[in-house]
Amino acid sequence: MRMRIHPLLNDYPEQALLACVVSGWCPKCTAQPTNFDNDPSAILRSHEHTNMLQETFKGELSTLWDGYGIIGDVMPFTTHFPRADIHELLSPDLLHQVIKGTFKDHLVDWVVEYIGSVHGKTRAKEILADIDHRIAAAPLFPGLRHFHEGRGFKQWTGDDSKALMKVYLPAIASHVPPGMVRAISAFLEFCYLVRRSQIDGATLDQIEAAVARFHQEREIFIQTGVRNDFSLPRQHSLSHYRFLIQQFGAPNGLCSSITESRHITAVKKPWRRSNHNEALGQILLTNQRLDKLAASRVDFIVRGMLEGPFTIYNTEPMVASRYPRMIDQLAAYLGQPRLVEYIRRFLYDQSHPNAEICGMDVLLDLCPEISSQLRVNVFHSATSTYYAPSDLSGTGGMHRERIRATPCWKGGPGRYDCVYVEKDADLEGFRGLHVVRVNLFFSFRFQQSAYSCALVQWFSTYSDSPCEDTGLWRVQPDYDVRGQRMCSVIHIDTILRSAHLIGVAGSHLLPKRFTYHDTLYSFKLFYVNKYADHHAHEIAF
Repeated sequence: MRMRIHPLLNDYPEQALLACVVSGWCPKCTAQPTNFDNDPSAILRSHEHTNMLQETFKGELSTLWDGYGIIGDVMPFTTHFPRADIHELLSPDLLHQVIKGTFKDHLVDWVVEYIGSVHGKTRAKEILADIDHRIAAAPLFPGLRHFHEGRGFKQWTGDDSKALMKVYLPAIASHVPPGMVRAISAFLEFCYLVRRSQIDGATLDQIEAAVARFHQEREIFIQTGVRNDFSLPRQHSLSHYRFLIQQFGAPNGLCSSITESRHITAVKKPWRRSNHNEALGQILLTNQRLDKLAASRVDFIVRGMLEGPFTIYNTEPMVASRYPRMIDQLAAYLGQPRLVEYIRRFLYDQSHPNAEICGMDVLLDLCPEISSQLRVNVFHSATSTYYAPSDLSGTGGMHRERIRATPCWKGGPGRYDCVYVEKDADLEGFRGLHVVRVNLFFSFRFQQSAYSCALVQWFSTYSDSPCEDTGLWRVQPDYDVRGQRMCSVIHIDTILRSAHLIGVAGSHLLPKRFTYHDTLYSFKLFYVNKYADHHAHEIAF
C-alpha cells in the first residue's frame, strides 16, 4: 500500500498549533522571536531536535517554553509517523503570510501610522486622502480592479489586497521617505517572484536577493519610530520561502486561497441565497443540489448527451459604425490632418523592412502614394493573446486580453489603452520595448495586401534605468517641433500586449475633480506599472 503525505495549508495560528509551538515563535525554525532574521543559532525544527530537548529538559516546561518555543507537554500528531514530520509538512501560505499578512496588516498599516505620527492629524488626513485619490486615478487596465474610493474598504479580503498591491507603490511615492518606498518595492518584487507558476534557479536567487533588500530597507520603520522590532512570524516566514519552494514547488499552487474559494462556494454564496433565518439547513440543501447538478453533468458527459454542435460566438472585433469610410473624410472626422501622411510613411516601412532610415524620417515624396478614396474600416478594440501561466489563463497557459480604443466607454469619456510595442528582441525586459497609446484601430487594403494597423502616440524612456526607489521604469510623452503629440501608424503585429501607466504626481496633491479619465492626458511623466499583472512583471523589469 502506498501512502501519500501532502503539505498542510494553514494560517500561522494553525501552524503553531499543529507544530505544538508557542505563539510568536516560528514553527519552521528555532530563531528567537526577538531576533527572527539574524539569529545565528537558529536551525530547522524537527521531531528529533524536539525529542532531544524534551529529554534534556525533562520536566522543565518553562525552559522549553521560554528558551525554545516548545509546548513541552503536548506532542504533534505526526510524532509517531515513521515518514512524516509536521515541521516539514507546513507549506508556504501566500494569502496569509504575504498578501494579507506582510502587505496589508504590516506595510500598509505602517505607512498610515508613519504619516499620522509625522504630519499631525489634519495634514495626515489630507495626505491619506491624496493617496486614495491617486489610487482611484489609476487608468483602466484589462483585469485590473478600479478603486473608486482608494483604500476605503469596510472589510478587507484577499482579493482586495491583491488588487491594491498593483497600484499602491506609485500612490505613496513622495508622501513617505524613499527608504519606505524601497522597502515596499523590495517586498512587491519578492511577492511577484514567488507567485510565478514556474520558478527556476535564477528566480530563486532573485527571491533571496529581494528578501535581503527588504530586510535592509525595512529598518526605516524602526528609524522613524513606527516599529520597535520585527518580531513578526508571518514576515519572518519570507526567509524560508527558497527552501520551501525547493521542497514543495511553486507556492502559486499551495495557497490557502484555494480553500478560501471553496468556502465561498460552500458557505458564503449559499448563505446569501438563504433567508438568513436558521440558515444552516438551507445552506446544506443548496450544497446538496450543487453536488447533484455536478454529478448530473458528469453523467451527461459519459452518456454523450453534451456532445454535438455548439454555438461558437464570434469574439473578433466588429467594424465600428458611424465612421466615414474614405480616408480623407475619416482624417477630417477624427481631427487627424496628418493621417494620410502617417499611412504613407507606414507603407514605406512595410515595403522597405531593412531600410536604414524609418518611414517617419524619410522624405514624404519617397513614400507610396495613396488614393483619397482609400476605404478604411475602424475598430474600437483588438485582442492580444500571449503566454502567461502565472495569471488566470486558458488552455496551455494562454491569456487573451482586449485592448480598447473607443471614444465612449460605458456611457462616459473615451478609453484609449496603452500597449507595449516590440523594439529589440535581443534586449532584455523593458529595454527591448516601447510604450505607445492607441488612438485608433483600423484596416485597409493597398495593392492587393490587407493591413491591420493602429494610430498611436509615442512615449520615450525617461532614464537609462528604472527609478531607484520604486524600481519602475518611467516614460514621458513625445512631442514634435510644433509641440504636438508625436504619432505614427504601426502594424498591430508589433503590439505585444496592454501596458499600464500611472502618473508620477510627486509631492503635489491631485486636484479634487481629477479622475482616471484625465491621467493619461495630464501628467508629464509616468511609471510603467510592471505590477499590473504577473506577465507585465516578467517583461517590464
